[in-house]
Amino acid sequence: MVSVAILGAAGGIGQPLSLLMKLNAHVTKLNLYDIVNVPGVASDISHVATNSEVQSFLGASKLAEAVSGIDLAIIPAGVPRKPGMTRDDLFKINAGIVKGLIEAIAENSPRAFICIISNPVNSTVPIAAEVLKKRGIYDPKRLFGVTTLDVVRASRFVRDIRPNVDAATLRIPVVGGHSGNTIVPLLSLASTPLDLSNAEVAELTKRIQFGGDEVVKAKDGAGSATLSMAYAGARFADSLIRAIKGEVVVEPTFIALAADSQGAEQYRQIGAGDLEFFAVPVELGPQGVARIAPLNGDISSDERQAIAVAAEALATNISTGVEFVNTPPQ
Repeated sequence: MVSVAILGAAGGIGQPLSLLMKLNAHVTKLNLYDIVNVPGVASDISHVATNSEVQSFLGASKLAEAVSGIDLAIIPAGVPRKPGMTRDDLFKINAGIVKGLIEAIAENSPRAFICIISNPVNSTVPIAAEVLKKRGIYDPKRLFGVTTLDVVRASRFVRDIRPNVDAATLRIPVVGGHSGNTIVPLLSLASTPLDLSNAEVAELTKRIQFGGDEVVKAKDGAGSATLSMAYAGARFADSLIRAIKGEVVVEPTFIALAADSQGAEQYRQIGAGDLEFFAVPVELGPQGVARIAPLNGDISSDERQAIAVAAEALATNISTGVEFVNTPPQ
């Protein structure tokens, strides 16, 4: 039995994510929370012929109930990115939303696994960590920034130029963070060796890093990457649920490297340095992070340089999140 709460369930990501989680056979209870429109979403999804029970929770007064007794919280809440809007612009709005949701989880389900989709992930995950630290219940093994969309895009975009590659099974490690040049695809370590020219590597890297902009532009003001993000979020949640039940699953995620200090050492040596958080491939287990999975091979000099660029930006993103909690804006 797995009880899941989706916080922000009526939004562009939340609705398809809620549907995908309703289809997950491991989920027995699905709590859908939002500040608008969620009763209709829950009613609609409740008609899907799977065995999980769906319940809606509308408004801040119902938040505590929505997150009581849950095993897993998935947070896509917040405003979407619009044309010309950076993830830093999003921070000013989404930071407070995430902080309030984490406080409610800490109060009502302190041992829940928490998966954060709300952007900017590079800062919202540190916000969550600081809130949990203040409550004395922080466990770095149970807090995740969902970066699965970056590896999903990496696999799909390679398929776009190499039609013989199976995008569903291709695995490309993506490390660093979850915005722009903090996203570092390690194409040299793809599970299937790729014969890519330097120009193709450069083009693919840029497209993977800025794939979200591609969608924002195509939607022309009507939203950001919602359907693909919902798919990626559901994939990560399913992997985590299967791991909780004893299956060995490896997924990328933005975590505190303290979750596995020994496994983190390889990533610190290639450029993560003393960063508190970094996106890495993680072997998931019943307690969350079982270990940080090692990279199988040497990265290229260009990839090492890209990690150095990412690390510099990440240091600022992380400190922004930490400072938001410890020195809140006046």
